[in-house]
Amino acid sequence: RNLDWEHVSASLKQADPYYLAASVLIICVGYLLRAIRWKVLLQPITESSLKELFATTTVGFAAIFLVGRAAEIVRPMWLPMRDPRVRPSAALVTLGLERIFDLAALVCFFAVNLLWFTPPAGREAEFAFVAWAGYAMLIGVIVGFVLLIIYQRRSEAVIKWFEWLINRKFIPERLQKIALSVLRQLSSALAILTNWREIFWVSFWTITLWFAISIPTWLVLLAFNIPISFSDSLFVMGFATVSSVVPTPGGAAGAFHAATAASLIFLKPETPHETAAAMSIAMNLVYFAPAILF
Repeated sequence: RNLDWEHVSASLKQADPYYLAASVLIICVGYLLRAIRWKVLLQPITESSLKELFATTTVGFAAIFLVGRAAEIVRPMWLPMRDPRVRPSAALVTLGLERIFDLAALVCFFAVNLLWFTPPAGREAEFAFVAWAGYAMLIGVIVGFVLLIIYQRRSEAVIKWFEWLINRKFIPERLQKIALSVLRQLSSALAILTNWREIFWVSFWTITLWFAISIPTWLVLLAFNIPISFSDSLFVMGFATVSSVVPTPGGAAGAFHAATAASLIFLKPETPHETAAAMSIAMNLVYFAPAILF
């Protein structure tokens, strides 16, 4: 909105195609890393096929790109059709855990990066607020994991209490069974939090995955000849990823672009708005569009 689209188009045409191609290839590897991690998360519940997990992951991200975050439901519905061993509730619960680990990794990357991050001159006050929010989210993640561990250890009592709570005539029996099934599957999936080997592998694949997202973020910025460090690119990635969960039309259109461009201009105030917009468009396509190829 309110952009000189000729300038935006010129910026896109001048972007280095080699950097963009490399970023797309790494993002494609990221889909495979997601599938591997999903298999680890499903392990305490059921066996699963890596091939079908990869197919479901790419279909899910293509749906998000085309439809928006409402398409998150595609993956837990699609996988049981591809692999009958995986029940819908198991797919749904493990995807919820996936989001929790993703949030934890993103917050850790963002918060740790703030330790040596140098804000632009004149932006100290705004940066102080961002730093406060980053550390607050880190504390929130730690508290969240503690609550999940408590639930896993007390899940039997919690499920019995919840069963008593929803055992009402006005609540359909089918809905009661689904809710209880989700809670039981969650308890089973959270068994990984009591197994150090499982925690190691989930954490390893999560960290590897987020490096497979952070490096393309940096490459896209370099493609537009923006002099920016890897630490700066982590700052941009944090804003871009958080904004991508805002409920909007396909591919997080609008919110993603606004936040990504704004974070770049925050770091590099001399960056023209049209260049920042062009970069955000390319970033959005790199993150989401490759799934359509699969």
